[in-house]
Amino acid sequence: NLVSKDFKTTALIINLKENTQDKVWNDERNELKLKKRNESITYDELERLNILDRKYNEYRKKFILNNEITINEIRNIISHYENESLFLGGLSMISNDVIQFVKNDLKIFGISIFLFLIFVLFIIFRQLRWIVIPLVTCLSSVVITSGILALCNWKVTVISSNFISLQLVVHLTVKYRELCDKNNDLSQKDLLVKTVSSMIKPCFYTVITTIAGFSSLVFSGLLPVINFGWMMSIGISVSLFLSFLLFPLLQIHLVKVSPNFSFERSFPLPIFFARLSEYIGSKIIWFAMLIFGISLLGITCLKVENSFIDYFKRDSEIYQGMKVIDEKLGGTTLLDITLDLEEENNEVLTDNEDSNYEEFADDEFDFLEEDIEDEGEKLFFTTYKMNLINKVHNHLETYEEIGKVMSFATLLKVGKKLNNGNDLDIIQLALLYSELPDEYKKIVINPYISIDDNQARITMRIIDSLPNLRRNDLINKLQEEIPKVAGLPLENVHFSNVLILYNNMLQSLFKSQIMTLGSVLFLLLIMFLILFKSFTISLIALLPNVISISFVLGFMGWFNIPLDLMTITIAAISMGIAVDNTIHYIYRFKSEIIYENDYKKAMNRTHRSIGFAMYYTSVTIMVGFSILVFSNFIPSIYFGMLTSMAMFIALFSSLVLLPQILILLKPFKSSGNVKTT
Repeated sequence: NLVSKDFKTTALIINLKENTQDKVWNDERNELKLKKRNESITYDELERLNILDRKYNEYRKKFILNNEITINEIRNIISHYENESLFLGGLSMISNDVIQFVKNDLKIFGISIFLFLIFVLFIIFRQLRWIVIPLVTCLSSVVITSGILALCNWKVTVISSNFISLQLVVHLTVKYRELCDKNNDLSQKDLLVKTVSSMIKPCFYTVITTIAGFSSLVFSGLLPVINFGWMMSIGISVSLFLSFLLFPLLQIHLVKVSPNFSFERSFPLPIFFARLSEYIGSKIIWFAMLIFGISLLGITCLKVENSFIDYFKRDSEIYQGMKVIDEKLGGTTLLDITLDLEEENNEVLTDNEDSNYEEFADDEFDFLEEDIEDEGEKLFFTTYKMNLINKVHNHLETYEEIGKVMSFATLLKVGKKLNNGNDLDIIQLALLYSELPDEYKKIVINPYISIDDNQARITMRIIDSLPNLRRNDLINKLQEEIPKVAGLPLENVHFSNVLILYNNMLQSLFKSQIMTLGSVLFLLLIMFLILFKSFTISLIALLPNVISISFVLGFMGWFNIPLDLMTITIAAISMGIAVDNTIHYIYRFKSEIIYENDYKKAMNRTHRSIGFAMYYTSVTIMVGFSILVFSNFIPSIYFGMLTSMAMFIALFSSLVLLPQILILLKPFKSSGNVKTT
């Protein structure tokens, strides 16, 4: 634990004190939460649970603050030795640094995104009111959503739903500008009424379907992911209400202003996409199918393997410290194996060749028995048990992925060296346990054996930085092999600690999210049927969503970007974005086809109207999220990059692919007079 194999690297291991009272409260809280989940909790117990929840939250705040202070104090001590190669590591430091990285991202990139939004809105609209109104609406949405979440006792993290508020306000702004340009005779009040009345239906549809998209997160078995789904759903609902409330209220006493279309004339991307769609024609559908197939292959390559060290850049202090611990001091991530030792056949060796312990006659060491106080101590230290622990320990050391292995066998090996190369016999072991002072028992014995419970614990550290490490495969292999090596039933071998918790979280993400996307798409199809009342149009509306989701997940698979707590939300976000664009486009296309009776002309008119609203919202959000690529926290970089990519794919699918599907299938009819040129 303290030195590397070459004796050139050493470690100082610091065990942080635990607050025993807080641990008692937390154990009681967990028991009451289990009762509440099973609906067997009484009224008094529910009141007690509420009290414990408050105490636990206070404890968590205090714990995080104390941990931060401790880490900073240790770093101050290290800073006095700048000429030495000193590194800080461990789970306490990792959790502290992750929190600090996220806090810094919120501060730095939150301000940066706010400034970029002002800049982008100014470049697009060139008028002050179209900067102030979206920002006031977004800020109000964030404040009210945060208040609701606080009342629900949820931790407020990043309120991504404020971008939905921005989308809604931009759609209203574009519609207002369009109506103002074509109806100069309308008063400000009439313009606002007409804008709100014409946009309430498609915006309501988009919000409902977006909530359905984020409902996929609610099916997760992980509380943070479930809460994120609820947060987004609540935030989106608040955004809808505030957008349609504040947009007219903030303008009712303002004079109407003629729109500035200089950005549209300079960068008419929707018009370019319309020409591109028309030029490529139906071939874009075959191209989309090819991309979909390639994406599906990428999805099969998706992995949920990830490690703490992969969260940080290679030149960061935390990465370098974890790398040193991994390579020199036996690994970072902890894994424990607990063996329930059997009473029967205590003296039967599982492998005679591996036995290093001799059997003794019952009366051979009778004169020493008076020094062994507890009968249980004599019964525990048997040849069979010592040999079993030693055998499992030696087997674990053969794995490339496993660094340091610590168990009672470690003490046996040290004892052999101190005993002139001779193994400690079972009587010596019992005497050693009986005579060893309690302060040393707590360090070298109690963590690895429990005489009362007849258990042995083997703890090991996994080399996290190993390039070919596959945690789930390693765990499955150990779960299969260790019971055979130990000669114990499966139920007698238990796996625990950070590696198991982290791996279970990642596997749960994969099963609960990726495997349920099909059911969510089915739910969207049902909602489209309710909205459009046409099976054909519903399938058409679903296709861009499928393309958008599959492309992002396929990209992650092809480029070995693992799924974790942050990247798993990209699927839900890309679905929500694609749904918004699809509904707005089809809803507007339907009204344009009635007006024009010509599919290609309807496409061009739709691109020139709602297409610009989709363009503005997509560009604004892409710019906002893309700033995260400058973060020092790798998950934030992936989140920003993939969300921006999802926005672009959703925009491209809606403005290039979707029109050609509509032109090909011609789902809209207008008394038989629709032109098909």
